[in-house]
Amino acid sequence: MTRVLQTTSHDTATSAGTMPTRADEAEAPDTIFSYQELLRLDEALTMSSRETGLRFTLYIGDLGSQTRARAEELFERSGRDLPESVLLAVSPGQRVVEVVTGAAAARRLPDRACALAVLSMTNAFASGDLVGGIVNGLRQLSDQAGHPRGLRTH
Repeated sequence: MTRVLQTTSHDTATSAGTMPTRADEAEAPDTIFSYQELLRLDEALTMSSRETGLRFTLYIGDLGSQTRARAEELFERSGRDLPESVLLAVSPGQRVVEVVTGAAAARRLPDRACALAVLSMTNAFASGDLVGGIVNGLRQLSDQAGHPRGLRTH
């Protein structure tokens, strides 16, 4: 039986060599980032979700040889409310960023907006700022998505 995946491809994979590989990438995930970096990432995810009504999730790690397929698989397994979800998958070692959106989120985050956010992130990554790049990318995505209809103030 064929199952339709309710995601929209944004073709935002990057492999142009703009993302530096962290020397400590092979370490355990809880030692790669400092406590302050984890707080920044958590706050950015929380604020993006709160401001937009979309559910933002982040994956940082190896995506394997089929990066887009792996990102879509991670998206599918990310939990509830898939139509209103956004997965940002970053593989520093592979120099790849994938953005996967659910059907409802895709209407608020067109391909161009996702591509611009990825470009902004990879520029920060090139200067060695992995966390700052992710935080800025999340801000750009949430700014583009705007507030959900029920929370708009104007």
